[in-house]
Amino acid sequence: MEDISCQVLVIGAGPGGYVAAIRAAQLGLDTVIVEGDKAGGTCLIRGCIPSKALIHASERMHHLAQHMDGHMGMKIDGSVSLDMKELISWKDDIVTKLNKGVEHLLKNAGARLIAGWATFKDAKHCTVETKEGPVNIEAENVILATGSTPIELPFMKFDEKYICSSTGALDLDALPEKVAVIGGGYIGLELGIALRRLGSEVTVIEGLDKVLAIFDDELRRPLVTWLRKNGVTTHVNCLAQGAEVNDGKVELTWKDGGGEIQAETFDKVLVTVGRQPNTRGWGLEKMGLRMDADERFIRIDDQCKTSMRGVFAIGDVSGEPMLAHRASAQGEMVAEILAGHKRSFDPVAIPAIVFTEPEIICVGLTPDEAVEAGEEIITGKFPLAANGRALTMEAEKTGGFVRVVARESDHVILGIQATGSHVSELSGEFTLALEMGAVLEDIAGTIHAHPTMSESFHEGVLKTLGHAIHTV
Repeated sequence: MEDISCQVLVIGAGPGGYVAAIRAAQLGLDTVIVEGDKAGGTCLIRGCIPSKALIHASERMHHLAQHMDGHMGMKIDGSVSLDMKELISWKDDIVTKLNKGVEHLLKNAGARLIAGWATFKDAKHCTVETKEGPVNIEAENVILATGSTPIELPFMKFDEKYICSSTGALDLDALPEKVAVIGGGYIGLELGIALRRLGSEVTVIEGLDKVLAIFDDELRRPLVTWLRKNGVTTHVNCLAQGAEVNDGKVELTWKDGGGEIQAETFDKVLVTVGRQPNTRGWGLEKMGLRMDADERFIRIDDQCKTSMRGVFAIGDVSGEPMLAHRASAQGEMVAEILAGHKRSFDPVAIPAIVFTEPEIICVGLTPDEAVEAGEEIITGKFPLAANGRALTMEAEKTGGFVRVVARESDHVILGIQATGSHVSELSGEFTLALEMGAVLEDIAGTIHAHPTMSESFHEGVLKTLGHAIHTV
């Protein structure tokens, strides 16, 4: 392949990278994007999309099981079986379809996709190792979107057969009978709950004193209740010590809160203790970029500019929160900046969603965070059990609710949280309300269609104003 010069070089075709490349090409910039794996990145290939497919399948399995004894007047005679290979094949078909879709979008926009591993010589020059041989690329502007990978414990190396990262957990060829999940954060609980609904026995080992500790106890309570009712064992204040594979089984050891060593044998151990930005193996040290105070992320400003002129960093490599939708928004912005538009990255809120059962949404400030910020607040909470649509979908069984946080003096909405089945689809309305600076009266005066889950937000606002209609 010939050497290439371009106006914009994007490294990494994850959500942030491919959005940046598509938008840059749409704006008439000569754009090249380099990806070492498949277009779509971690989110599409081995993260968000495949995990949500598995979560959906597990929900269907769980619902089928409910009909074994009769439910809603429907009863299944016989047994419900699972073919894990077929399930994974179905998941892979979705991933392939989206992967091809991203490639088509890039091509249609005019961006050139090069498959291979890029290594930088300096800030504007790299060599990409492709199947056809090395390609040297010189770029006026570089957008780094290298993403992140699962953190590996030094004493518990991934083999993706017995000791798995989230990647391995999404490619199981058979449903394990017993699974240990190291880390009770959102990734571990999403996958752990999915496996439990498919039929695995699941044990969670968490180092802190509670699972999903990023959320307050009120938001966590329905999730903790579901774990207990559905037989998921949780050990908190416990630290994994090691794992030894023997005869196709894994003997896991951990230290409990009292300092005692515990041991148990599992079929699989899933390690989900966090993710780390991909900053090694592609020549970052040759680019002269400043890192943040912890030397973990590339330092950026409000336009995703790094310390090197013409070099931008977006997505997981540029800091928290490490979320695909943050990366996509940054990628679109950077492309427009390079085309001469006036843009900066200053969102009022970035929604955080956990696809457990029940789901959890957090947008903006929680009550505790608002008080810590010096705000005098009013709050209102509406239970899903009082929402007609939630009842028809049995979403109320999780004990979910919508909670609204507003400033007392002017009623500006500062934050919205929700937990319950299917509440993730409300995140767009929540985020829009904060981004537009809505006050409680704006939402109260907006007619919400009936019967829909979105009425729960409307009712939560009415509760905050002190005149709820459908709850006391």
